[in-house]
Amino acid sequence: MITIITVTYNAASMLQRTLDSVSRQTYSSIEHLIIDGASKDETVAIAEAYKEKAAYEVIIQSEPDKGLYDAMNKGLHKATGDYLVFLNAGDTLHAEDTLETIVNKVESLEFKVYSSKMPAVIYGDTAIVDTNGAFLHLRRHRPPEQLSWRSFKQGMLVCHQAFYVRTDIAQQNDYDLHYRHSADVDWCIRVMKQAEEMGLSLVNTHAVLADFMEGGNTTQHHRDSLKERYQVMCRHYGRVQTFFLHIWFTIRSIMK
Repeated sequence: MITIITVTYNAASMLQRTLDSVSRQTYSSIEHLIIDGASKDETVAIAEAYKEKAAYEVIIQSEPDKGLYDAMNKGLHKATGDYLVFLNAGDTLHAEDTLETIVNKVESLEFKVYSSKMPAVIYGDTAIVDTNGAFLHLRRHRPPEQLSWRSFKQGMLVCHQAFYVRTDIAQQNDYDLHYRHSADVDWCIRVMKQAEEMGLSLVNTHAVLADFMEGGNTTQHHRDSLKERYQVMCRHYGRVQTFFLHIWFTIRSIMK
């Protein structure tokens, strides 16, 4: 089973497209957790209507929280699927067989269900779409053939919505609430570090897995996000290496 976690707050204008993309999936062993921050619009009503029609388990929790990453931690610890992914309001699964692609990839590796050697992460590419869901372009940062925690020295090469994590590993790594905009980058790196320590693989699907709507939280708070990402990189890669990497990023951007 795959757990999809959708965090919402006053997201009535964007939520339906996300719910529709889940309901169209050809794979049906789904747990969908909708973690709402006590919305004041029609978000919860839309979620309840969706729950009534869903052919899989939908759990709705609506209560005040301390922000996006606090809500994501709540979802993280409620998940019971083998793998989990975060798909927030406005984001969608790329195709009707996206979850089936994930499951087939794991099964093709001949791991038994609940095996301690199942891949730690299944990942893929992301398409950027407009507010109507129309394709604009593939994400500028593209997933490497072989991902590791060191890969993120070059930026967040795999989008959060295309990063499926084994639930037992995910639940050992809460989002760090000290970060307001870039806790997802830190979380992904810590998950991948743990995978390496456990000798577990990170598997590339070579498929587009998610559609990310242009103008998300990180885009809206771009400057603050960049400052936090610098802090995250210093934490994981060291201050000296991070400093020189950013000099190279600046030179590279000028040369383009």
